[in-house]
Amino acid sequence: MTSTTSTKSTSPLVLVVLLSATFVQLLNASIVYVAVANIQSSLHATSSQVQFVLVGYQLGFACMLITGARLGDIFGRKRLFLIGMVTFTVISILCSFAPTIEVLILARILQGVTSGLMFPQVLSFIQVLYTGKDRAAALGSYGAAIGLGSILGPTIGGALIEANLGADPWRAIFFVNVPIGAAATIAAARLLKESTAPDRPRLDIIGALLSAAGLGLVLFALGTIADSSNYALTIAEFIAGLALLAVFVFYQRARTRANRFPVLDTGLFRYRNFSIGMLMSLVFYAGVPAFFLIFSLYLLEGQGFGPLLAGLATIPYAVGTIFASINADAVAARIGKAVLALGAVVLVAGMLILLLTALLVGSGSIGFWVIPGLLLGGLGFGLFIPPLTDFVLDRLPAEKAGQASGTLTSIQQVGGAIGVTLISIVFFGTLASQGENQAGYTAALVAGLVFEAVVFVIAALLVLALPNARPQVLEENAA
Repeated sequence: MTSTTSTKSTSPLVLVVLLSATFVQLLNASIVYVAVANIQSSLHATSSQVQFVLVGYQLGFACMLITGARLGDIFGRKRLFLIGMVTFTVISILCSFAPTIEVLILARILQGVTSGLMFPQVLSFIQVLYTGKDRAAALGSYGAAIGLGSILGPTIGGALIEANLGADPWRAIFFVNVPIGAAATIAAARLLKESTAPDRPRLDIIGALLSAAGLGLVLFALGTIADSSNYALTIAEFIAGLALLAVFVFYQRARTRANRFPVLDTGLFRYRNFSIGMLMSLVFYAGVPAFFLIFSLYLLEGQGFGPLLAGLATIPYAVGTIFASINADAVAARIGKAVLALGAVVLVAGMLILLLTALLVGSGSIGFWVIPGLLLGGLGFGLFIPPLTDFVLDRLPAEKAGQASGTLTSIQQVGGAIGVTLISIVFFGTLASQGENQAGYTAALVAGLVFEAVVFVIAALLVLALPNARPQVLEENAA
């Protein structure tokens, strides 16, 4: 039976439990970055194999998102949240004890799959449980959790690597998930009430397989093209993935018209806020993980920072994200969709300040000079993410919450993969032409930051295409 829990009867701890899934997912997407060298040395892996450790998690995660959201609609969001959290925690332990690089790669793919089961339930629960100001506050906290998970991953990972716990320090980074997963599982079992879609749809197995295969091939090609020794094969994989996704869309459209419980209701794209919001998410997320990739490389290789210091250097971004996310709904209630343009413009300013800082510092030590640019970047990110979620999901039928949430997160993953691929071409191309020295890394960072600024300018311009009406939750807040 569908839960009709009202906001008034929802314990504040429920939101903490839900956001633990958001936090731990982003944490595990980024915590491995600083452990790459240690993993490669410990498991005698090639650079391509280590790349699969990074890509495998994102592959498993993205391929399961749309289906995971639909499974929550059918079998219960609480049930899928618990299954995902428990299996995610167990597989994290398997990652820690992986005896070979092949086992670690497989475990990371499975870890991504289980994360894809629990993660889409978060936004679905927020849509169902919260209304008005409470929903805006919940989405603000959701944005803060995204920022915290993304930033603290490298910081925590760097601290554990430098603590040198055991013969293979990288194994400790996966144990971070165990206490979080155990606490979240116990709390979720006690606090969450079951919720399903009102129509209790059936699972579209063919649609689920098509979406997973299509997304998998596209993301695999994007994630490995930089290290590919056979570009023709990689391009063929990408094209095959796009073809499968096209078949998926046409198949879902036919099932939507026949009212046969599609994995993705294509009728969602008739809502202008949803379709434009999807495009904005694709563009915006093309800039976010891409930035952290090149900035981390610049600090580690160009500036000679250790893993812990490189992680700590990004703390100002996290501070800005948390502050802006918590206050984003109040700003959005006053200025409507302009808050998205404001967030993107502030991010552009942050990127340009970092660019100028890098040019002024040149071959010197960048140190504390990164704080203003990173702080502005975090403020822009925090102003953008919670209101964007409001605009994308606004006025959609409650029974579509799961599908819409899963699609939104999938689009963000695709955008992130596209951005990482493009910025890798820009960054490493510049580095190859300038030389792998401090000046070369500075030039590569500057080129990458120009790319970042362009991406966020495009995101700001797309705001013009959104409907002028404010989301319902913002109208309630302004009332």
